[in-house]
Amino acid sequence: MLLINDLARHNGALDAELRTAIDRVLQRGYYILGPENQAFEAEFAQYLGVTGTVAVGNGTDALELALRTLQVSPGDEVLTVANAGMYASTAIRAVGAVPRYVDIESQSMQLDVRLLDAAVTPRTRALVLTHLYGRMADVEGALAWARRRDIPLIEDCAQAHGAMRDGRRAGSWGDLAAFSFYPTKNLGALGDGGAVASNDVALLERLRSLRQYGWSGKYHVGLAGGRNSRLDELQAAVLRAKLPCLDGWNARRREIVQRYRAGLVDLGWQLPLPPGEDDVAHLCVMRLAARDAVRGALAEAGIATEIHYPIPDHLQSVAAPGTALPETERAALSILTLPCFPELADTEVDQVIAACRAVAAELQA
Repeated sequence: MLLINDLARHNGALDAELRTAIDRVLQRGYYILGPENQAFEAEFAQYLGVTGTVAVGNGTDALELALRTLQVSPGDEVLTVANAGMYASTAIRAVGAVPRYVDIESQSMQLDVRLLDAAVTPRTRALVLTHLYGRMADVEGALAWARRRDIPLIEDCAQAHGAMRDGRRAGSWGDLAAFSFYPTKNLGALGDGGAVASNDVALLERLRSLRQYGWSGKYHVGLAGGRNSRLDELQAAVLRAKLPCLDGWNARRREIVQRYRAGLVDLGWQLPLPPGEDDVAHLCVMRLAARDAVRGALAEAGIATEIHYPIPDHLQSVAAPGTALPETERAALSILTLPCFPELADTEVDQVIAACRAVAAELQA
């Protein structure tokens, strides 16, 4: 079976470097908030072009702690999209706030900034802007809107490590930015991990306190809402070994998407937009009317696919009834993710293309 994301191949290519990094931690005997964590935070901040980063336990914690840092409270509302896997919604609910959903653009499947004015209310306390599938959303438009309204902007960069627009990385635009280092991410650990980035020194200090119980000093709790969410030294060392490879991996992902685009251009499917510098091709997602039939046929041909994501947040069983999101709902019925990871060979991409073309021909016959 050709996998969506083959982590054995991905990490196997760095076996020696990863073992060296892990051995360094084992020999030191320091496992939490030590020199590897500090070095990674500094190196990742330099890569992003921000003042600092605070490493945490996972990407959902990163979003939740970003909201807590901005003092989003029970009963507040947070604007976000409903097509990004429930992660932002989970974080918003965790702080007691209410997600208020904004529909998406058809082509990019990113938040439609034109709809923000209709969604904002007097209770709106933040906007979470998700850079979905690795492509940067309209961060310039969202930021301009947020500044006019004096509403903080949190970038959700869980799928956009390394994306850049106008010389600025994803994660360097908003008041805060949340990253995930889940193993399948463009920059992935060997377990869970996350980080929050910012150019605001005061927000960074508040984050550092909140990730460790709200401490102002050891055993002295100075901030309410703190928790235990720390990136361990082993994962920090692994991420340090991987970070220099990130731009090269992203370039290869773009090549794969371009190959798919060229090979599937005449099938009548909505293909991913051409990937430029602002798209790191975390996922190769297209839209097609006969999605389920195509997916079943590809599985029979030994090609794994996925749906990112099948149930919009506002239609989940835990969600309260709310405004309809027609474009989000249409997308959920037609999206399909094809294999896309840096170690995928051109011959394997061609195998997927050939299988897609054969399925499409059968459906048209």
